[in-house]
Amino acid sequence: MRRAAAVGLGLLALLFLLPLLFPGSEGEKADTPEPTGTLPLDRTVVSPPPAEGAGADETTSIRVKLSDGTVTEMTMADYLWRVVAAEMPASFEPEALKAQAVAARTYAAAKMAAGEANHPDADMCTDISCCQAYITPQDAAANWGTSASSYEAKISAAVADTSGVIATYGGQPIQAVFFSSAAGRTADAVEVWGNDVPYLTGVESPEGEEVPNYHSTVTVPVEEFRTTLLSQVTGADLSGDPSGWFGTPVLASNGGVTSIPVGGVSVTGAALRALFGLRSTVFTVQADSTAVTFSVTGYGHGVGMSQYGANAMAKEGKSYEEILKWYYTGVELEQMTG
Repeated sequence: MRRAAAVGLGLLALLFLLPLLFPGSEGEKADTPEPTGTLPLDRTVVSPPPAEGAGADETTSIRVKLSDGTVTEMTMADYLWRVVAAEMPASFEPEALKAQAVAARTYAAAKMAAGEANHPDADMCTDISCCQAYITPQDAAANWGTSASSYEAKISAAVADTSGVIATYGGQPIQAVFFSSAAGRTADAVEVWGNDVPYLTGVESPEGEEVPNYHSTVTVPVEEFRTTLLSQVTGADLSGDPSGWFGTPVLASNGGVTSIPVGGVSVTGAALRALFGLRSTVFTVQADSTAVTFSVTGYGHGVGMSQYGANAMAKEGKSYEEILKWYYTGVELEQMTG
């Protein structure tokens, strides 16, 4: 019998208004160098008691809709292994992997409590635009090569050592969104998605130059930029010298572009990110007669837990509990109950 988390539904209507954007690991497998500096923590950490007897994940079943449309039932432990392997580089520190396991479990617990209209016959699916990333052990091992044995063990330990633990706010599982890397600070949910969620507030994040492709550049030929933008944005005047097309941007607390005037029309940073394949909305833009160039920092939507920030904190000696309570303001860590 499937045993889901005993949680209320009061906040879920608000929570699931948020876009469910879960970037994967980008295939990064190399160890990251030691970060510099420290990140002070001022939130009390109380670890939840371990579940008695068999691990909570081993006694909870979950129905998963696979990419081929079939639905399979497995234990929560098996499901989380596949999610963590897909969502975070296995080379990351053990405490970062544990934080990822709790975030993934929390997300699944909330979905199981609320139900999912997109796939009513399954609790979760493997489509990242709807649920969470997913990879089979066979495919993961092929990706990891000679490191497969050690990486398999690390992820198994991250899931087992946090068995049944979820992050809650007001007694309910949170919307445990996460992303790859921040440009020094995460963003408030309200700045990105328009929903004011108390535990998704901006905090400092310690990652930096150790992140692969932390700084990236996207160069778009002028005519391509004009055609692409005008296909989605009406009323923009893209005549004259391209250097005059862009106005002063409105910035979010994390430095991301909330909006920017383009040809006299306000365009959101999120729209420009989607249109031109930018890794984040933390960007500057320059234009000349030949091209529009975006200089971008970080990767992802910027809300919730930064994965590379979590890894940097783990390298500083922080526990998974400290990492989670840093990125998700005011949450508690509790055991799922049947």
